Amino acid sequence: MSQTDQAAGLRRWAEAMAPAPGPVHETAPSRVLLTLGLPDGADSDVAPVMRALCRWQAQGQSWVGDPSAWRVVALDVESPHLSALASQQKRWALWVDDDAEGFRRAYRTLKGLARHPAAPRRLLMVHPPLLSGAGLLGNLRDAASHFFGIQLVMIGFTKPRKRL
Repeated sequence: MSQTDQAAGLRRWAEAMAPAPGPVHETAPSRVLLTLGLPDGADSDVAPVMRALCRWQAQGQSWVGDPSAWRVVALDVESPHLSALASQQKRWALWVDDDAEGFRRAYRTLKGLARHPAAPRRLLMVHPPLLSGAGLLGNLRDAASHFFGIQLVMIGFTKPRKRL
């Protein structure tokens, strides 16, 4: 057997043993956003939060970057891991649904968060698109600051455009 035949045989063997290549653009999320206030706590679907990130990115919020680079984690305010996670993670959010129960749930979440001395004190306020919720969101932000010492960050709430 010649050396070229042997080398070709080794190449074929190596190709057969190599794992199949994965997708070219497969990337792991690089930013973690721990989210409190979702309806089902830690068992919640995080798709609404992802939709909000996509919406903000489409509206020109450059800080979002690629929405798929975010790993959104639902967390319950009563989680025994809250204090440990607060010391390890820097990005936190509060989900505020667009109905009355959503605002009540957000307030209760803030109240529960205030009882944890090591809990985060600055959260991004994440919500579905709201037509007339800027006042309610502002009220929630003011209550969080005044009653609980928690800063809620609101992102570029824009009023809907009037149709001509």
